[in-house]
Amino acid sequence: MLGKRFLGVLAICAVAMLSSWIATLAGAAPEQKPAANAQSAAEYKLTIPFGLDESAVVIPQDNPLSRNKVELGRLLFFDKRLSKNDTIACASCHMAKFAFTDGRPVSTGIRGQKGGRSAPASLNRAFSSGQFWDGRAATLEEQSVGPFINPVEHGFANHDEMIAKMKKIAGYRKLFLQIFGEDITIGNVGKAIASFQRTILSGNSPADRFDMGGEANALSDSAQKGLELFRGKARCTRCHSGFNFSDEKFHNLGIGWDTNTVDLGRYLVTKNPEDIGALKTPTLREIARSAPYMHDGRFKTLEEVVNFYNQGGVKNPHQDQLIIPLELTDEEKHNLVDFLHALNGEGWQQAKAPRAFPQ
Repeated sequence: MLGKRFLGVLAICAVAMLSSWIATLAGAAPEQKPAANAQSAAEYKLTIPFGLDESAVVIPQDNPLSRNKVELGRLLFFDKRLSKNDTIACASCHMAKFAFTDGRPVSTGIRGQKGGRSAPASLNRAFSSGQFWDGRAATLEEQSVGPFINPVEHGFANHDEMIAKMKKIAGYRKLFLQIFGEDITIGNVGKAIASFQRTILSGNSPADRFDMGGEANALSDSAQKGLELFRGKARCTRCHSGFNFSDEKFHNLGIGWDTNTVDLGRYLVTKNPEDIGALKTPTLREIARSAPYMHDGRFKTLEEVVNFYNQGGVKNPHQDQLIIPLELTDEEKHNLVDFLHALNGEGWQQAKAPRAFPQ
């Protein structure tokens, strides 16, 4: 009898805790005070899809994953009120159907303004430290708050202006107090959004199941030939290496040198002449969903991308020495594209917009 009564009390407590969280989301006053160590409460365990290296996950010691923090990050990621005129959210340029890009050559921000680069895929960012095409953000936390004060993107003059707007939303103030034990700060906004972004993963692709899982029928004959080319004649692994198909480095392919529209890229960060025109190697996971391609979105199809590499990019004084003509046949180019399509996977499908936002 005592055991049943004890279990009943536990059940009542669990329901009460869930009710408090839902009430908080709706803007109601929480029934309990924030825990002293709220940030580390309710630890969130990442579900790592097959083919990804769990040991390579980058999570700062001062921002451990927690379930409530991830859910807060989801709210912030999709909330258009985190822009100057309530029209742009992080999700506006990072949509699931486009592999968390926006399907446009360059991103479109507040008042329809066009950025200078395409939106990078925000999946598998848990395996990377340096962010953005030029690597100017050293952490995902730093990257998460950068666009808010970009005049072309979210449009705030500074982070103080953004935080002042957020503090007018009582529901958010209560959530930050519950999760971080303090009022809204830009640092904690970054921690929450970064926590959510780390849950957007892609793995268990047909390529993974064939190459690592030994599933012989996971790839078509053409895609299998494409895999051999990817590792051999096509030289793709010189830059798109490892389980995430990126060396996390910066390379000059020659984009823009043929049209006098050169993006200085990594040079803007390092001021090292060797970095002129160098941009970060993106992951190839979900690449078939993320057209158009390159940092300026100039190529509409993977076939165009392969043709560009096959000709050896565009020669220029700072071109990476790894980029050379490949002499692929038409059939080989077709095989390679088939393999790239086999890099679409699973793990990101749970990253959906919330049904309601704090008021």
